[in-house]
Amino acid sequence: MKREPAALLERAIDSLVLSVEKFNCPWDRGRPEVVLILLDRAFELLLKAVIVHRGGRIREPKATQTIGFDKCVRICLSEASVKCLTDEQALTVQVINSLRDAAQHYLVELSEQQLYLYCQAGVTLFADILKAVFKQKLHDVLPTRVLPVASAPPRDLHSVLKAEFDDVKSLLVPRSRKTLRARAKLRALAIVEASVSGVRSQPGERELDRLIDTVRQSTSWRDVFPGVAALSLETEGSGLTVSIRLTKAQGEPVRLVPEGTPGATTVAVRRVDELGFYNLGLAQVADKLKMSPPRALALVKHLDLQSDSDCFKEIRIGKVAHKRYSQVAIAKLRAALPITDVDAIWERHKPQGRRRHR
Repeated sequence: MKREPAALLERAIDSLVLSVEKFNCPWDRGRPEVVLILLDRAFELLLKAVIVHRGGRIREPKATQTIGFDKCVRICLSEASVKCLTDEQALTVQVINSLRDAAQHYLVELSEQQLYLYCQAGVTLFADILKAVFKQKLHDVLPTRVLPVASAPPRDLHSVLKAEFDDVKSLLVPRSRKTLRARAKLRALAIVEASVSGVRSQPGERELDRLIDTVRQSTSWRDVFPGVAALSLETEGSGLTVSIRLTKAQGEPVRLVPEGTPGATTVAVRRVDELGFYNLGLAQVADKLKMSPPRALALVKHLDLQSDSDCFKEIRIGKVAHKRYSQVAIAKLRAALPITDVDAIWERHKPQGRRRHR
């Protein structure tokens, strides 16, 4: 193995070991957040190790940083030369990443059994990828003193989720003054529901308000979270050798399909709300950069943003094609402005025959 993927793999295993250690630590202060953050980092570095090991790229042309988590998942799911994830495996990675996002940036509360299930599924998936790609066994690279994240795992995902749903309902009874905690618990369930539907997002406050109203009026958690209800556990072994994988039971199929396929759900590949993500035209981009649209387009061409799927997409509505940019593009353009000679770029990319811009 070459040096870069070997170094990435070593750091990925380090993060996994630390995540397991924090799961098993004897105190709870900050424990769920640290476990999710470290497990998420372990997967990002593992996927980057796979991409580099199989000849892919983790840096965009002229970019100063490596690609992000979402793009790693898309590459490992859809590029034939690199592919190491199935659609259901991508779902597991997506759930862990979205829960980490909520844990790091705001509030999310998981029951102990929920935290265990997602973490053990993550450890199982890490071991699967390690063996399939690098021909290594997880127990060969973990210290012998390290135990799996639990020795007595719950076998039924639905009973865990029902208990969590009932707990939320009890927190929402009138005059309980525990709405904030209920929102934190519902945020975790909403994140998993969105991930099953192919959306990587955090529920907004209004969405949580509507969800709370729905929970108060509903008697079954399956009616509120139909996507989560379609998940099941595939469990192998017992005690210290347990393996857990999230799989789809009945309900919407999780599979990789071309964009626009009716009735199908994609994971980590398709943006469900394309116009919501790519929400800027060239004029709006120029306005945010305080420059003319032609000059903004020259800078876009210089940075080659139109070849970056996180920044640009041509969306066809009827017979009209709309060139749209995302907020990611704005961030990259603003970061480039202080270190870029815009006048020189304009001279290279301006339309032929146009006078020099003063």
